[in-house]
Amino acid sequence: MTALQAPPAAPELLAHCAGLVRPALRQAVGRLHPWLGEMAAYSFGWCEVGGAPATASGGKGVRQALAVLGARAAGADEHAGIPAAVAVELVHAFSLLHDDIMDGDATRRRRPAVWKAYGTGPAVLAGDALFALAVETLAAVPQGAGAVRLLSAALADLMRGQADDLLFTGRPCTGPDRVTVEEYRSMAEAKTGALLGCAAALGALLGGADEDTTSALDRAGRHLGIAFQLVDDVLGIWGDPAVTGKPTGGDLRERKKTYPVLAALDSPAGRALPELLDSPGRSEEAAELIEAAGGRTAALAEARTHTSTARALLSRAPLAAGAAGDLLTVLDFLVGRDL
Repeated sequence: MTALQAPPAAPELLAHCAGLVRPALRQAVGRLHPWLGEMAAYSFGWCEVGGAPATASGGKGVRQALAVLGARAAGADEHAGIPAAVAVELVHAFSLLHDDIMDGDATRRRRPAVWKAYGTGPAVLAGDALFALAVETLAAVPQGAGAVRLLSAALADLMRGQADDLLFTGRPCTGPDRVTVEEYRSMAEAKTGALLGCAAALGALLGGADEDTTSALDRAGRHLGIAFQLVDDVLGIWGDPAVTGKPTGGDLRERKKTYPVLAALDSPAGRALPELLDSPGRSEEAAELIEAAGGRTAALAEARTHTSTARALLSRAPLAAGAAGDLLTVLDFLVGRDL
């Protein structure tokens, strides 16, 4: 067991929150055009192409759990966070549909990605429909104006982070134009942390929390997102495909500037890495060099730093009794998965 492994309570907690949210999420998806609804249901693992029922994995459900727990952290009944949970789950699904297209990823959770199953145009349209449905869901709640503003700000960050991530691929590995670790942190906070922070903050907002509480949850979620992205980077190079659902070394073949790569490039032991990254078929050698140069160790150490910061923010926030512990359980699960 590593220092980042998840506590046993995490799966039960996530399953509990998913059970609360799933009926409302299905109801929301049911309001879509039938074809768009089928693609959305496929992305959640509810059906096969053509609409036949399925029980495929629909993901970990961390964002919806954070929304439910955010409401509890505000001292409200956990059901108060369900509209926030539905909205962030819809936005997350929208981002994955588009992300797979941009990255050219043909599989998602060990099934063909939506764009491979239905076509690129339909997948883009389904993603747009999920985004619109998320806004509609929040606009209908009493705190709708504030909730939509919070979601819109997170979406703006998410798009900025996604743009940076795409641009990083084309930048050189060395020289003055190389990607720095500081730029990476900013990208990861925007691309991954913004929606995690928004999930917890939205749930708290709908639960009646004050601005200090929602702000603390948002900031904790952003640090959690950086830690999550760092762990995702490690899994993208060394993860087991049977667990991650993606081929080993995919990030290296796409020449992504992930944290292990950046850390290795900053090490004298990583001088040969640019040549390996530019050579098709040498991703296994590149992974070995990155590990030898300390890239994997550096990424996990950085993840622990941001996890500690998130913990400190939660410990200082005025949260309802028991809520902080459940939030920490989700935090530990998210950064400890499959390492």
